[in-house]
Amino acid sequence: MVEKYINQQVFKDPEDFKANFKINVPENFNFAYDIADEWAKIQPGKKALCWVNDKGEHIDFTFKEIKEKSDAAASYFQSLGIGKGDMVMLILKRRYWYWFAILGLHKIGAVAIPATHLLTKKDIIYRCNAADINAIVCVGEKPVIEQVNSAFPDCPTLKHRISIGPEIPAGWSDFRKGMEEAKPFVKPENPSSNDDIMLLYFTSGTTGQPKMVIHNYTYPLGHIITSGYWQNLKENSLHLTVADTGWAKAAWGKLYGQWIMGACIFVYDHEKFTAAAMLRVMQDYKVTSFCAPPTVYRFLIMEDISKYDLSALKYCEVAGEPLNPVVFDTFYKATGIKMMEGFGQTETTVSIANYPWMTPKPGSMGIPSPAYDMDLLTVDGRSAEDGEQGEIIFRTDRIKPVGLFMGYYRDPELTLNVYHDNVYYTGDIAWRDEDGYYWFVGRNDDVIKSSGYRIGPFEVESALMTHPAVVECAITGVPDEVRGQVVKATIILAQPYKAKAGPDLIKEIQNHVKKVTAPYKYPRIIEFVEELPKTISGKIRRVQIRGENK
Repeated sequence: MVEKYINQQVFKDPEDFKANFKINVPENFNFAYDIADEWAKIQPGKKALCWVNDKGEHIDFTFKEIKEKSDAAASYFQSLGIGKGDMVMLILKRRYWYWFAILGLHKIGAVAIPATHLLTKKDIIYRCNAADINAIVCVGEKPVIEQVNSAFPDCPTLKHRISIGPEIPAGWSDFRKGMEEAKPFVKPENPSSNDDIMLLYFTSGTTGQPKMVIHNYTYPLGHIITSGYWQNLKENSLHLTVADTGWAKAAWGKLYGQWIMGACIFVYDHEKFTAAAMLRVMQDYKVTSFCAPPTVYRFLIMEDISKYDLSALKYCEVAGEPLNPVVFDTFYKATGIKMMEGFGQTETTVSIANYPWMTPKPGSMGIPSPAYDMDLLTVDGRSAEDGEQGEIIFRTDRIKPVGLFMGYYRDPELTLNVYHDNVYYTGDIAWRDEDGYYWFVGRNDDVIKSSGYRIGPFEVESALMTHPAVVECAITGVPDEVRGQVVKATIILAQPYKAKAGPDLIKEIQNHVKKVTAPYKYPRIIEFVEELPKTISGKIRRVQIRGENK
């Protein structure tokens, strides 16, 4: 399948890769028809998805079944009046219904908005109104149902609340029943064009509300490098990426590139992560390729890996936050597998990575993808020398990378701030060694990466400020051996609460934040201070606080 879309499939070294790799983009490419349905046509019995959960349930889906289910989902959406350009949010955790729903949306040209189940009422209201969301398809579980219901009156464009069960409350539609009763699907005459919006992700920034990253219908082809070369997948691979479907990492590891390569996607649907359970399913189902953030690997190496038969496991990748060389070395000693680190953003596909013909250096992101014309730009605007730090940028005058975002939805000013004059500024700082390997330093803004999550300070600060004890606050990240970083809140207390400063008040504030915004964002460390460091213009100097955190 992949050979249809690239000039050359096998490369001997980085120079060959850089010189000869090219993605051929056909007109009106649509992943659902051209990849998923095409596999169903040429190899209907080929296994596409292996789904297991923490209750011991196991279901396999062939490409033929994936086509039938996604056709039914597409027909059901049409019966509700959902069509081309309509915005549909998917809050489906790791349930296999996600694959039916997102492919169904692609088939009718609607825009899929994957989202986490941790969103609160406030989060949902913002997203619905920012993107004019037409429908929400979600897991039928009480916490999620309650948040959507509480947000519903404040979301005028939200016409459809759809549940996959088990709960189907009054006023909600039943997704499973809708699929079962759907009429035979008839493909729309012009479901999509390459420049149409296919995906929208809300991603956290350092100021303001989450940004709306949009990708067009060619985006899946950009993940040929992600899966075919960084993850090194083949047609007989069984690949597991640890990610909830609400995050962009799921697009990287649980759908597009994997099926273009003909690999089977392995899904472990669990509510609470434990290293032992993860190792057990990898052993029992003979997973061959595994991708996870460093936090997951940190927990895995705390287990006695020798107790598990991981002989089927051939390749491991890591991304989401910087990799500690100690984790690399410990995992290598336990498994004989060298982790291949990769780098990218919600706005991109994999743009720096370690590839099969390379020997990875522990802690290095690897080398630039041939799809991206990359450079490191110093603060004075020149290309950085070896050993010198610079911002990672991508020039698009010669190469427009397949998979690079279209911009920030409804925010041309924000888009222009990071992408102008044929240069996309990533905001990430790195340096290059004498061998051409790149090493991540950090962001030039304040986004916190904790256990693979991107957490914007503004979102947490906004939640904190709704507590009466908080007069002013600043959110920063503190280095943490397990999570990479943890959230720290530096708080100025209101006068009546100053006498109460202590463990009880800290716990109260933490619990308050968990209720107001997604629980994973709560500050694990809270410090009470009399004043915050500020610039002359009155802006909080988080960089100074971060320096004091080390």
